[in-house]
Amino acid sequence: MQAAPTQVASQPPQDPGAGRLIAGRYRLLAKLGHGGMGTVWRAKDETMDREVAVKEPRVPDHLPERERDNAYERMRREARAAARLDHPAVVQVHDVAVVDGRPWIVMELVQGRSLGAALQEGTLGVREASRIGLQVLGALEAAHAAGVLHRDVKPDNVLLGRHDRVVLTDFGIAQIEGETSLTDTGGFVGSPEYIAPERVLGQRPGPASDLWSLGVVLYAATEGVSPFRRTNTPATLQSVLNSTPAAPASANGPLAEVINGLLNKDPARRPSAAQVRTLLEEAARPPASEPTRVVQTAGQVVQTSGPGGKGLRIGRKALLGAGAAVVAAAVTAYLVIADPFAGPLPEGWATRTHPKLGVTLAVPANYQVTRPEADAAPKDKNWVTYSDWSGGVWIGVQVARKSQDSLNQIKNSAAAEMYADNEKFKSAGDYDLSMPEGPRTTPEATTYKDRKAAENTVAYTTTDSRDPRPRELRIFYYRTSAGDMYKLTVSYPGKGDFTERGREVAEAAIANLEIARS
Repeated sequence: MQAAPTQVASQPPQDPGAGRLIAGRYRLLAKLGHGGMGTVWRAKDETMDREVAVKEPRVPDHLPERERDNAYERMRREARAAARLDHPAVVQVHDVAVVDGRPWIVMELVQGRSLGAALQEGTLGVREASRIGLQVLGALEAAHAAGVLHRDVKPDNVLLGRHDRVVLTDFGIAQIEGETSLTDTGGFVGSPEYIAPERVLGQRPGPASDLWSLGVVLYAATEGVSPFRRTNTPATLQSVLNSTPAAPASANGPLAEVINGLLNKDPARRPSAAQVRTLLEEAARPPASEPTRVVQTAGQVVQTSGPGGKGLRIGRKALLGAGAAVVAAAVTAYLVIADPFAGPLPEGWATRTHPKLGVTLAVPANYQVTRPEADAAPKDKNWVTYSDWSGGVWIGVQVARKSQDSLNQIKNSAAAEMYADNEKFKSAGDYDLSMPEGPRTTPEATTYKDRKAAENTVAYTTTDSRDPRPRELRIFYYRTSAGDMYKLTVSYPGKGDFTERGREVAEAAIANLEIARS
């Protein structure tokens, strides 16, 4: 059962069942969410005068009696599993109230939201992901020491509470050492994209299986997508067993080492909890302050710090005493130094502004432009392409508008969009570009104006049977704060005299890209 993110905002009182008194003390107030095994309510413990979360059993009436009994026993085990753990990152169970033979679990109300909900808005930085990972690891260590396997570690079961508290919840399918299995014949419990390969194969799981799931959670937290998610459950399970995910592009250093180690198919070769803790602590540690640069401004001092510091700091005397133009010049100098995308425009290049796209491109001045037809639908007008006379090198930019994304196809981060495209390239190719399946790709994280972005370089040989040619694509991804997804693509020959020229064009086009809605 998926634990509900326990937001404690006021909710409409018209939920069916609201106002009901459970076990003579728990007054149901509003539904917080539901999953496969129950509905979670915000409730008032009238005896203790406090708000709690109450999980109502949710079992279809048409189920055979044996399966209903199994579901109720699973809920009792959830309560026992959580209650035997003493750790601040494990949700506290207060009571199990039995009503008409059905167990209602009474838990602490964690005020916050789930990690899954947070990831709908974007990915986490390395330090924050590592901090959350450390708390989940602590909960798992406490569970494993008590002989409990969680078996369903995923973002929706990680709650982000007040005061930076992180709570692992929903022990509904936990396995307690010494107790018999409740899985029905042919049944499968857990979330496929987060489940360890040994469990898919029906082998006996252990603590390493929960750590695998933690590795997938950390990957999803930094990259924005699970590396094993596919369009259906069988395909997802096959990818868990057989796919080697691309190295995380946004995570680096110790966190990347944790993720790569935990996603080893062989549980015996995964790092131990102690090793994971050491690496996560290192990754969560604040970086050392960058050296401070000092700029003299007419007798005053303007201090600047690098990307790891706190940015620009101007002394109060400088602001009051120095001329505004002098201070402005110092600020401008800092911005030019600090901005990694501030690149000089190459000789023979020009800028081309497209207000409707909200973008300014830098392209060789003699490149020819191609635009959408005038009568194209609005969603089909969000692109423009420039190419040299031979057609061998071309630069294109397209934008997917959040306002036009009725099917929610835009990913929640540049990295997630890049990995989704990467998966398409690997599994089906891109036949509009005469691309075969399984091209060589090089995904990586980057930044645009201090915000997360992503890139991919795709190398392939065209599928033209008469004249196959090597090609390269350099694709830059950026998602604006408004949710629009920009892709800048540069295509050029993958071998020959024009390869280096194409790579230079790609480098300059990306370095000089200006997005108005960033």
